[in-house]
Amino acid sequence: MKKLLPVLLAISIFSIAMAFLETAVVVYLRELLYPEGFKFPLAAMPANLMLTEILREAATILMLLGAGVLAGKTFSQKFAWFIYAFAVWDIFYYVFLKLLINWPESFLTWDVLFLIPTTWTGPVLSPIIVSLTMIALAMVILVFAFRGAKTRIKPSEWLLLSFGSLIVILAFIWDYSSFILTYFTLGDLWSLPDKDRLYDTAMKYIPLKFNWLIFASGEVTLVATIIKYYRRIERSRQQLHQTTFSK
Repeated sequence: MKKLLPVLLAISIFSIAMAFLETAVVVYLRELLYPEGFKFPLAAMPANLMLTEILREAATILMLLGAGVLAGKTFSQKFAWFIYAFAVWDIFYYVFLKLLINWPESFLTWDVLFLIPTTWTGPVLSPIIVSLTMIALAMVILVFAFRGAKTRIKPSEWLLLSFGSLIVILAFIWDYSSFILTYFTLGDLWSLPDKDRLYDTAMKYIPLKFNWLIFASGEVTLVATIIKYYRRIERSRQQLHQTTFSK
């Protein structure tokens, strides 16, 4: 554990600093686009600013991924450090927003979470829950790894983690997608015959209801997989310890 703590501290500081940069950008954008306070429907954003914002989001993910790759030795450790960095960044983003502009008003305040590949929305509580789940998985992997255990994630476990994540993502895009599909068919969206009409329609979107049932289904899948993974690694570690002790 002594070897884990310095790296944990370094990645935490990096992620918190990244969160402040993210918060600063959002504060500037809100001053520019929402001088009277952030609210739905979203304010029209110039095309060059929208592209810049999407690229900034992608760059942020790449930087967090880079930190994970540099900090970890094995693939599972690199993955663990990445999701840990991502989760800490996401949580402190809201911490700094609250400190700087006293937003959100509550954990149930709606927010735009991502713009890639489509608009993700949800109450602030939902990404925080996901972040805590990511931290739990990361800590299981890292603590076992620094105790000398093999932390390889099996294909079946990857499949369950991916499935749970896709369900959670579905919850985030459910309301926005339902809104868009009231105006466009899937064929329209595939061919994109009128991008201006799609953009104008998207700017009218006001969140109505977060699908907590879908979200909870994804979370249950993820937590169950983490518990399953923890039990497997702990069982293997104990068996190895008993074998070594008996010799």
